[in-house]
Amino acid sequence: MSNIRPFKAIHYNTEKLKDLSKLVSPPYDIISEEEQGVLQSTSQYNFTHIDLPAEGPGDDKYSRARKIFDDWQAKGILVQDETPAFYFYRQEYKMMGQKYSRFGFIGALELSNEGESKIYPHENTHAHAVDDRFKLTKALAAQLSCIFVCFCDRQKVVENIFNKKVYMTAPMIEAQDIEGASHKLWKVSDPALIKEIQEAMKGEQIFIADGHHRFKMAGEYRNMRLSKEPNAKGDAPYNYVMTYFTNIDSKDLKIFPMHRIIKSMPKSMANIEEFFRIDKIKDKDDLLVILAQAGKNENAFGLYTREGIKLFRLKNKMLIDSVVKEGSKDYKMLDAVILKYFVFDKIGIKSDDILYTKDMDSAIRSVDKHETDAVFILNPVKVSQLKAIALNGEKMPPKTTYFYPKVLSGLTVYKID
Repeated sequence: MSNIRPFKAIHYNTEKLKDLSKLVSPPYDIISEEEQGVLQSTSQYNFTHIDLPAEGPGDDKYSRARKIFDDWQAKGILVQDETPAFYFYRQEYKMMGQKYSRFGFIGALELSNEGESKIYPHENTHAHAVDDRFKLTKALAAQLSCIFVCFCDRQKVVENIFNKKVYMTAPMIEAQDIEGASHKLWKVSDPALIKEIQEAMKGEQIFIADGHHRFKMAGEYRNMRLSKEPNAKGDAPYNYVMTYFTNIDSKDLKIFPMHRIIKSMPKSMANIEEFFRIDKIKDKDDLLVILAQAGKNENAFGLYTREGIKLFRLKNKMLIDSVVKEGSKDYKMLDAVILKYFVFDKIGIKSDDILYTKDMDSAIRSVDKHETDAVFILNPVKVSQLKAIALNGEKMPPKTTYFYPKVLSGLTVYKID
């Protein structure tokens, strides 16, 4: 894999600011305009003022972000560590009444030339989103948010370093997010521990979970700098991207499904009934149980409309190759792919008619309120599927995975100049 190294993070000054829960934020790309307004009104130092800046009089949003960033550093709101470090990161959260704890660490991951990288993405990127992050990064000469990657650590080598040598010390940062999850960060600058972590990571494959646009942007920014500085040293900061690493084998790595909300549903689905076994389901709780069970051995998804709930199960896997003409076997077996080719394409649902959400209950409410017509409810993608498709060099359909909990923005900033 690519090399990793510690870095001198810029972060909030906890001697001046005590309640960091009001300052950190979710990743920029999952914040709605309404949520942006709420976060920015919570504190004048909320991180979204830099990460999602508003347009100001006489300047564009990127120039405005730079002014705010410089001002916060001048005032000591943001400070930079004097020694390079890795930052161990523990998140504790509840789901369905069960407690979970996910461990990871933040460091700098070396970028490689195209074709040489051992870093595997699984989603496509959109040019306008990459361009937005590029302009912001160029204006600030800093990366504001981590990419989120998984690596294989079956022996829990890195986690054991944390548990035995770091966990008993006080965290440098503590915060709670808007969904109630707790986030704690520890700085590790001991050269011996840093070397131990680097050795443990050697040879590991890296799979991008979140932050595909930031990863793409970091590569483009690096290429721009190298074109201007062809003799630059390989350890230049812009040759790296700020990265959150977590164990792909952890039971606390949760992937939520992304359900498909249909704004306008065709009245007839008769032309797809030949492909599916269709069962009526009493209520949504029953659907989730039956859907999870069915998903172990077959492609299945639910459909919620104002007329009731149904479970769709593909009758014959032998039909897949004749209908889905692109991709590997791993790709063709994704529920989102089956849904697109066997349902959406057959009954004429266009991409403009589809909304995506991880929140099944809010999607169902939108149908009940006549705001939308239907919701297709999916099982989560398996980690094994993500790995297989990434290693194939393929990309999943848009909005197929949602990793939870998200890595907060505002914990660390990586200076690239």
